Amino acid sequence: MEHIPFPSWPDVAADLIAVAAGRTPAQTVIKGGKWVNVHTREVLDGHDIAITHGRIACVVPDASYCTGPDTELIEANGRYMIPGLCDAHMHIESGMLTPAEFARAVIPHGTTSMFTDPHEIANVLGLEGVRMMHDEALLQPVNIFTQMPSCAPSAPGMETTGFEISPEDVAEAMAWPGIIGLGEMMNFPGVSNADPKMLAEIAATQRAGKTVGGHYASPDLGPAFAGYVAGGPADDHEGTCEADAIARMRQGMRSMIRLGSAWYDVQSQITAITEKGLDPRNMILCTDDCHSGTLVNDGHMNRVVRHAIACGCDPLVALQMATINTATHFGLEREIGSLTPGRRADVILTSDLKTLPIEQVIARGKTVSINGEITVDCPHYDWPDTARQTVNMARDLTADDFRIAAPKGANAVTANVIGVVENQAPTKALQFELPVTEGRVQATGEVCQIALVERHRATGGVVNAFVSGFGYAGPMAMASTVAHDSHHMIVVGTDADNMALAANRLREVGGGITVFKDGTELALVDLPIAGLMSDSPAQEVAANADAMMEAMRACGCTLNNAYMQHSLLALVVIPELRISDRGLVDVRTFEFKPVIETHT
Repeated sequence: MEHIPFPSWPDVAADLIAVAAGRTPAQTVIKGGKWVNVHTREVLDGHDIAITHGRIACVVPDASYCTGPDTELIEANGRYMIPGLCDAHMHIESGMLTPAEFARAVIPHGTTSMFTDPHEIANVLGLEGVRMMHDEALLQPVNIFTQMPSCAPSAPGMETTGFEISPEDVAEAMAWPGIIGLGEMMNFPGVSNADPKMLAEIAATQRAGKTVGGHYASPDLGPAFAGYVAGGPADDHEGTCEADAIARMRQGMRSMIRLGSAWYDVQSQITAITEKGLDPRNMILCTDDCHSGTLVNDGHMNRVVRHAIACGCDPLVALQMATINTATHFGLEREIGSLTPGRRADVILTSDLKTLPIEQVIARGKTVSINGEITVDCPHYDWPDTARQTVNMARDLTADDFRIAAPKGANAVTANVIGVVENQAPTKALQFELPVTEGRVQATGEVCQIALVERHRATGGVVNAFVSGFGYAGPMAMASTVAHDSHHMIVVGTDADNMALAANRLREVGGGITVFKDGTELALVDLPIAGLMSDSPAQEVAANADAMMEAMRACGCTLNNAYMQHSLLALVVIPELRISDRGLVDVRTFEFKPVIETHT
């Protein structure tokens, strides 16, 4: 299906003027609502919105003067009229859905604009994968703006990806119609140290007049942070405390505070506004990563706004953080983010600003959802076989591939262990004393084994280490081809036989997530596109994901949204300890650590 560009403001300015001036009837009028004006932070009762060509012509107390016999009338019946919600930073792939199915899932929740960084697929399929995501995004009835991924690999020298993104790729993508800027600059040491490749990508983006996304995943707010800000990233979503938010805003960055499926970083940072009283214009709400179960069962940006309000934020300020603040940041204040003339007619009708029920959603002047039911089509891209055949393993694996040999003569070892932290992206670098049996180090108690299986180039490589925090018990294994950001296969388990079964199962189905217990598969989420996404409806994927999470609980895991924690165990740009195809990475120093530190 060919993308038909949405008409620009100059293309239809004469018609907008004609409607606003009363010379021509509007195509649509929303009547009798409370106008939530995010420019002035006020609610104005008794207003109408006149729309033509998918854009707002005027917002006036009475639009009857520009209403004709063929004008579609939408009765607000005194409800609040708020701008469609914007997600400022997100990864569609984290929903396990393609852009079309992601849009279908979030439209009923009032999300009408998304700023998405497809760096997950970039690591698997390179620039061509980004183009596929970009092209499907442009087919949707809502606004999906694409940020060109900046870091594939996320940390050069620490991991090997399926493809690498170059400054030349970035420069090429800046000319694509849906590219809004550069995706999160995760290689923060590279920027702080003026790495030529990173600076070339930033320069290509700035020369195109577009926004550079940030990712500073370090608690160090000293010279390294100062160097990063000087390099050009304009926002950051990796803050976890009030001091992080304040530091970013004081330096002219936008502090993006996130509520995703596993990231609960709003409550700890929004106090910069609610308690310190700082200007909220540079604080923005986002999700970062939401899996399909969260989208179907809990919501999307409406969930984030409700949470911000529950944390003490004024509802109108919270709405600004999810609309006009986002639009302004990306240079789109004259295009989206408010209910004012010329902007895209993205409107939500709701009866309450605090609980925010999403009763009707209008995008580009057309009703796209009523009371949680979508009313439009979300067209699919024709994904080629190259995108569906990405689990490249040289052979089936055996239990021997997942056994960690102990140093000769050792009775016990001190092992470096990845420590999972509930509801946060960072991990802890821990050490545990582990026993040795028959020459092999044994996972025991709260410590499980983790393995990274190379799946891009069929090298046959398997890197083994240890992880704690999941609470698994009994013979089990969980495997996933979603492993931010390199997206090799991650297998976590208590038993080598089950780990081999899980890995081989994903090789068989072409990617996804599986859970085995006592040699039996408890759950499978098929993700055939790049091993990351499904083009099945969100409800089906969410049901499979719910079954997967229930299987994790059946294996003893009690963590909130433990799957998201599993999927980030290879993310070698967030401290403290991660696994890659090259070994165990200490992200605090960007050095490799031995799995076994000492032995007795």
